[in-house]
Amino acid sequence: MKILVTGGAGYIGSLLCPMLLEEGHSVTLLDNFMFGPSPILHFAAHPRVTVLHGDVRDASVVAPAVKAADCVIHLAAIVGYPACAADPTLAETTNVGGTKQICDAVSRSQLLIYAGTGSTYGQCETVCTEETPINPLTLYGRTKRDAEHLVLDRGGIGLRFATVFGLSPRLRLDLLVNDFCYQAYHNRQIIMFEGHHRRTFLHARDAAGVYPFALEHSAAMVGQVFNVGSSDMNYTKIEVAKRIQQFQPFYLHDAAVGEDLDKRNYEVCYEKINRLGYRAAITLDEGIREVLQVVPFIKQRSEWRNAA
Repeated sequence: MKILVTGGAGYIGSLLCPMLLEEGHSVTLLDNFMFGPSPILHFAAHPRVTVLHGDVRDASVVAPAVKAADCVIHLAAIVGYPACAADPTLAETTNVGGTKQICDAVSRSQLLIYAGTGSTYGQCETVCTEETPINPLTLYGRTKRDAEHLVLDRGGIGLRFATVFGLSPRLRLDLLVNDFCYQAYHNRQIIMFEGHHRRTFLHARDAAGVYPFALEHSAAMVGQVFNVGSSDMNYTKIEVAKRIQQFQPFYLHDAAVGEDLDKRNYEVCYEKINRLGYRAAITLDEGIREVLQVVPFIKQRSEWRNAA
């Protein structure tokens, strides 16, 4: 297939594109490279890769790229409520406006697969299934909800991911597990809030791997939304921290102040996608070990300190 991947140089996209190439697909990667091109250097020279530098909000770039594709995998977004709160206009125009550009350009004969998030559930008192009413509490959650509606209206596939972790060529240290590993090694302490809050986790390679799975099972998935994760990886924040302590000693303190604005404190059901055969393969411990292999060589520095 000819597959367009928006956000192909991102955290998941830079893992996904090589998977698609290995399966024999041709990949057109569309990205604005806001974090640079280094995440794609390991596969950019592949003969079945086309790299497009552009913005998903730009119809003049999106329309011809979509037209040339058999399938569109839409990853491009401003991700996380802090990033969206920092620039609400960018978040709204990218997450919703960019998705509208994709949906306007795609035809009913093309497959469209969208990267959503469990953050759209908001505060949930029960186990969240795909039928649970979504009630996002932040701009991030609301934009991802609105974009998901656009995709489903076009007959696309919506994927609501668990909290992702692990290594990627476009490494993110703002994800909970990755951040905890960084703090555990460099600071030798983690001061957390709402340590009893529970959520499910998914390794980045398993998140990328759901797209080849969706291509294979598209006939059973079109027009629907699927939670993507593993019921075996449902942990509280304290439990995650204590698992990291098995590999890296540090001081742990659960503070009485602080708040997750997305109110992510819930358990999610993944039976719907599991019935089709999808299974996450990489455990939390495996992801923790690999991140701890790398974070010693990453140091976030401040220009305002002589030694930090």
